[in-house]
Amino acid sequence: MKIMRVVQTLVSTNRIDSMGHRPLLVVQEKEGGTPSVAIDAIGCVPGDWVICVGSSAARDAAGAKDFPSDLTIVGIIDHWNP
Repeated sequence: MKIMRVVQTLVSTNRIDSMGHRPLLVVQEKEGGTPSVAIDAIGCVPGDWVICVGSSAARDAAGAKDFPSDLTIVGIIDHWNP
C-alpha cells in the first residue's frame, strides 16, 4: 500500500469495455513525484490524501480479478500530516 495525494481528475472517453465508467485520477506519492493514474473505487476529490494498492490487489479492489488496473484507491485518509 502507498500513501498518495490526488492531484486531478483524468478524462478518458476511449476505454476498453471492461473498465466500465470508473473514475480515473492522477495521484502522486509526494510533491514533485512522478504522477500515476489510479482507479477511484471510493469517490475522491483533488487534494485528498489516499491509500492506494497495486498489482493483483488493485484489480480485486477495482471490482474483479480481470479488471485492467495496477493502481486502485481504496481509502481516504481523514487525519494525517505529511
